[in-house]
Amino acid sequence: MTIAPVCPAPITQHETVQMAHGAGGRLSQVLMQRVFMPHLHNHFLDLLDDQAKLDLPPGRTAFSTDTYVVSPVFFSGGNIGELAVNGTANDLAVGGARPLYLSAGFVLEEGFPLADLETIVMSMAAAALKAGVMIVTGDTKVVGKGQCDRIFINTAGVGAIREGVDLSCRNLKAGDSLILSGSVGDHGMAIMTSRQNLSFQSTIKSDCASLNRMIGAVLDAVPGVHAMRDPTRGGVAATLNELAAASSVGIEINETAIPVQPDVRGACELLGIDPLHVANEGKLVLAVAAGDADRVLEVMRGTEEGRDAVIIGSVVDDHHGMVVMRTAFGSRRIVDLPLGEQLPRIC
Repeated sequence: MTIAPVCPAPITQHETVQMAHGAGGRLSQVLMQRVFMPHLHNHFLDLLDDQAKLDLPPGRTAFSTDTYVVSPVFFSGGNIGELAVNGTANDLAVGGARPLYLSAGFVLEEGFPLADLETIVMSMAAAALKAGVMIVTGDTKVVGKGQCDRIFINTAGVGAIREGVDLSCRNLKAGDSLILSGSVGDHGMAIMTSRQNLSFQSTIKSDCASLNRMIGAVLDAVPGVHAMRDPTRGGVAATLNELAAASSVGIEINETAIPVQPDVRGACELLGIDPLHVANEGKLVLAVAAGDADRVLEVMRGTEEGRDAVIIGSVVDDHHGMVVMRTAFGSRRIVDLPLGEQLPRIC
């Protein structure tokens, strides 16, 4: 009897990320066709070239990049995928740009469930659709167990800056009104309370959202807005200090004007954290001439992202480079930059 040698067919279907998914071979193609292309495909990505060839409108182009390492990757109100899309779209939008195209680079830990990866990619597709941007190129690398925490995502983006718009942190002038689009601290506290080692539960949800449609409506109505920032890491406190320092002006804010959700305030008090230092991923700080503030407020409150917009203070020609807050008790205190990372890996 003759026994013929048998060569088993290679296994191409896995439930978790394998090292070979990032090796550029057959499993890389399987990952692309199974997880990425069904959800992200568009006429740029479908070509599968090493680059996307883009037609950009004439005028100035904004370019930005950020890397997202949030832990946990799934949190109340979102996940790392939509955070990566919204974060970069917002970084473009606060410069007066209409976000157009994004790239997405993935670093995956061996063993990461493919079902979780697909959920994240689907969220990215939904976030990109809502923001009006396309993910046109990308990359995937796989590292061994323990060499990263499940999944890291880098997104870079380009956008077209509106003609006649000049937003800069150096543009603040004494007399400007400062407008905040809504409650602070939601994202950072949602991440914190999603961590398994915390001993209490909460209903706090991240405010993760794209802001470019609200910003576009504001600039349609008042193109002369002086500055915009999304107060992410370091929160509103860091953003205001950066604006004051860059423009060499003082800033005064009113504590009672700053909206903080009761659950967020309670969690901050329990953990000893100032809500002004907590990150946001769907909020906007805006500086505009006082005469235009009511119009800007009206436009922002007419949008989903800005319905709770309020004036929180003004720019003054005093104590340059400093932020001073009038407290609920009528006293004044300096609002300084956070000394360190109070909530690590929140974005």
